[in-house]
Amino acid sequence: MGSSNDYIHIVMVPFMAHGHLIPFLALAKQIHHQTGFNIAIANTPLNIQYLRSTLRGNPIPGIHFLQLQFNSSDHGLPPNTENTENLSLDLIDNAEFNVPGFPDRCKFHVSQLHDFLRKADGTDLWSKFMQPQILSSLKSFGWLCNTVEEIEPYGLDLLRKYIKSPVWSIGPLLPKSWLINSSASGRQHAGKEPGTSPEKCVQWLDMHSDDSVLYISFGSQNTISPSNMMELATGLEKAGKPFAWVIRPPLGFDLKAEFKPEWLPEGFEDRMSRNNQGLLVKNWAPQLEILSHRSTGAFLSHCGWNSTMESLSQGVKIIGWPLVAEQAYNSKMLVEEMGVAVELTRGVRSSISSDKVKEVIEMVMGKEGKGRDMKRKAQEIAEHIMAAVKDEGNEKGSSIKALDDFVSTITTARK
Repeated sequence: MGSSNDYIHIVMVPFMAHGHLIPFLALAKQIHHQTGFNIAIANTPLNIQYLRSTLRGNPIPGIHFLQLQFNSSDHGLPPNTENTENLSLDLIDNAEFNVPGFPDRCKFHVSQLHDFLRKADGTDLWSKFMQPQILSSLKSFGWLCNTVEEIEPYGLDLLRKYIKSPVWSIGPLLPKSWLINSSASGRQHAGKEPGTSPEKCVQWLDMHSDDSVLYISFGSQNTISPSNMMELATGLEKAGKPFAWVIRPPLGFDLKAEFKPEWLPEGFEDRMSRNNQGLLVKNWAPQLEILSHRSTGAFLSHCGWNSTMESLSQGVKIIGWPLVAEQAYNSKMLVEEMGVAVELTRGVRSSISSDKVKEVIEMVMGKEGKGRDMKRKAQEIAEHIMAAVKDEGNEKGSSIKALDDFVSTITTARK
């Protein structure tokens, strides 16, 4: 590189995922604009091809692309796999394992483990806190579980065999009015002030046809990265399906802070509002009212257990994006055991592409094929839940009977 004009000042090697490639290109543009430095972005051939395509034939002077030799087959990967977008999670760090007490078919993956568990060695603070909690719970008189006997028979059987104590399935722990008449509105809202009034949410949902709306929420304590938020928004717009999104600031920002338009594609909220495709609800929404509405067809969820039970109780299929805690296990059960969910990705450090978002939404929201099968199974589970909480004269569901038995058992134990 003889002349100063050819000299490369900075070499960037982004992680091989769209959520990293595009931000690195944006960073390169900013640095070059401010400093005049020549910058090279090095990556594998297909990723370099992707970066070039984003420039739409308009190369940027001062920014260069360097191809690194790479053959995915040499590393045990499928042909032409150079990006995590094309790599299924079961092929990443090849870390599947079995858990004692579970059959061989129930394999888990390290990506389904919380960071605390991955790093635990028995002497860390998390282990020191959790071990006595677990040991104490195993010595308890019995367990009350927020689930329904008919929808988790296998898991409950394993639990009973392991703890060798009574297990009462008394769920779902939802306001009974939701289970008796799911079309009603104006119920309790957990003492929280919604970002958009329940009335406005329902009015917006009323404008859409049955099973046409995708509801999106990652729970009250979770959010996603800035790059994933941008890709999710772009994918939603590409899919063209109506959606209601409970949105908070992305990772790295105060969740309680005011939401900034710069975290979404330029003009996104205005476009969604104008064409009535999207309703953005800041901070918190009346979730049960949305899930129980006739127009809600699917739920893009973090798979927290409360949200899972609320969705199942209304017969709403799920697009899973588990983030923390036990959410990956919930998602695994919803996908593999119940057949009511498809997992988009998992974890806070994962990356998604807008095209993948569009693909999954179209599949799950579809009226035929997998979308139809998921809807049928979700409705069957909702019927099991309704039957479990039935309490009419001598007709009592399994959850009502379990609660009665629990009360009777502890009453007898006191005497």
